[in-house]
Order: sequence, then structure tokens, then C-alpha cells
Amino acid sequence: MEVHTLTNAAEMEVRLMPRGGTILSITAPDRRGVLEDVTLGYDSPEAYAAGIPYVGGLIGRYANRIARGRFTLDGREHRLATNDGLNHLHGGRRGFDQVMWRVEPLRGASGAGAVLRYTSPDGEEGYPGTLEVRVIVTLADSNEVAFEYRATTDRPTVVNLTQHSYFDLSAGRAGDILGHELTIPASRFTPVDASLIPTGELRAVTGTPFDFRSPARIGARIGAPDDQLAAAGGYDHNFVLDRGPAGGLVLAARLFEPGSGRVLEILTTEPGIQLFPGNTLRGGPAGKRGREFRPHCGLALETQHFPDSPNRPEFPSTVLRPGEELASRTVWRFSTA
Repeated sequence: MEVHTLTNAAEMEVRLMPRGGTILSITAPDRRGVLEDVTLGYDSPEAYAAGIPYVGGLIGRYANRIARGRFTLDGREHRLATNDGLNHLHGGRRGFDQVMWRVEPLRGASGAGAVLRYTSPDGEEGYPGTLEVRVIVTLADSNEVAFEYRATTDRPTVVNLTQHSYFDLSAGRAGDILGHELTIPASRFTPVDASLIPTGELRAVTGTPFDFRSPARIGARIGAPDDQLAAAGGYDHNFVLDRGPAGGLVLAARLFEPGSGRVLEILTTEPGIQLFPGNTLRGGPAGKRGREFRPHCGLALETQHFPDSPNRPEFPSTVLRPGEELASRTVWRFSTA
């Protein structure tokens, strides 16, 4: 299997492969300068095909869920593949995390990188329009991993792209991610029904287990008596980021692992971020270094538009039309404290 490796002046390394545009590993220094892999995955690139879905992959055409696998656009109903009960999840039965991307090496002023390209044909998984997608991944000498998402279409469609790496900043030493301290600057989140579809409400986090505006351990309130935690078996929710009137990058999350001192800051142009601390991770082949996948062994923080936006006109729009270009940027900034 073809593997592309990005390195920087600090000897940090990002490895990715064409299948799914998958991030295989990211090495980041701890407070002593020791470089270790801080992502979940498998020792062999070939193991990803038989492994837990979405691990490390690019997600599309639509990240997260669309209710009942259908939406109406310009008066026409489109029916999508349903792969999460009655709902559509992360692009369907064969989403972007399973297709082969064309990968081209890139080196410029912003650092080492790669350009990933994929053409999604009209009707793939039920989506209208031929979608041309380009994702530029770069690793800067400042230990920032950046994702530039671009897409165009020849027919009106909906698009929501993200990256689905699972992080463990302890590199496996802590045993789980419940002791990681998380900050999310979001005053509201989108509550869900029993099938994890947003109800349409933007609920205040004040006084709830969803208030991460100040640093809190992920495990501190994950078992609290709360209807939303019960519905999802823990956190599996979209947070509405506190954005000012200006566009551009804003802080979406800060993750700190006390044992190693590693810090991950996530900045994005997107309106939301999904918190999923691996509630259901289990089974499949053993992961890296023989570690078994189990609940809470890794944490996904997926920058995104809101789930089910195609059916929620009150949510920020995910419609893309001919002549327009989707343009989105997310940065993972690694440091220590």
C-alpha cells in the first residue's frame, strides 16, 4: 500500500495513504521532547479495510447524519444510502473514507504537504451532481497540521467534509482519554433524538454536562444523569462554536493530556465541532502495538457543519451550487504545557 510521509524541522511526522485519504499516524513531542504517535489506527495500512470504520479517514460527501437518508433540494427529494439504522451516516455505505484518493506531494512556503483529489460521480450514494474534491494537507515547522478543503459541483448538491482521526495524546499510556482536559468555546449545542438526529433546538450548555467553556476532564461528567448523555451513551454531539461577526479561523477545541503535557488546539472556519470520545469503539483487528479497541480509547473532534442541515433550513446551509466553491480550513496545532 502506498504511504506518504510529511516531516518538518522539529522531526514531527504525518503519514497518510490514498485509501480514504487516511491519516495513519501523527508523531508529536511531549514536554520532554519525546516524539510518539498520538492517533489510533493499525500497524498495517492493509488492516484499515477490515478495521473499525472511519478511523483516520476523510469523511464525505456529508459528515455526520442525515435523517432517514433523504433531503429535498430545489423541490426534488433525494434518497441516500442508509447505513446507520434508518439514517445516513458519514457519506453512506462507501463514503470518502473508503475510496481511493489521488495523492500528489507538495512543498511550499507553508511546509511539506500533499494534495488529495477525488471525483465523486453523480448519484454516488444517492447524492446529486459530480463533485470534484481537493484536500490539501500540510505540516508546518510550527507543528501545525492544516487541512484545506475545496469542492465544486455541476449540479446543486449538499457537502460537509471533515477528518476523522481519533486522538490519544498520552500515546496509550493513560489507558483511555477520560483524563484528557477539554475546552470547547461553545455556548450552545444541538440536542438529538433517540437516533442521534438533531431536534432543531440550539440548547444552552450552561448548567449541563456539555459546558466545556472552561477546561474539564472528559470523564468528569460523562456518566452524569442527563437525557442527552443517555441518548448517545455519552457524548456524541455537535457544539455550536462561538463565532464573532468576522469569518476566518476560530478556536474550536483545546485538548490537554496532563501526563505527557501534550496540547492539541483545533482551529476552524466551520460553524461546529462534533465531540465523540469513542463510546462504541470495540472489536475488529487489534490496533497499533497490539492494543485492542475499547470504549474511550480515543477521541474524535470533527470540525463540521451541523448534522442533518439539509433538512434544517434554520441551520447554516451546506448547499453547493454550480459556479460556487466550497472552501473550508481546519488546523491542528500541537504544543506542550
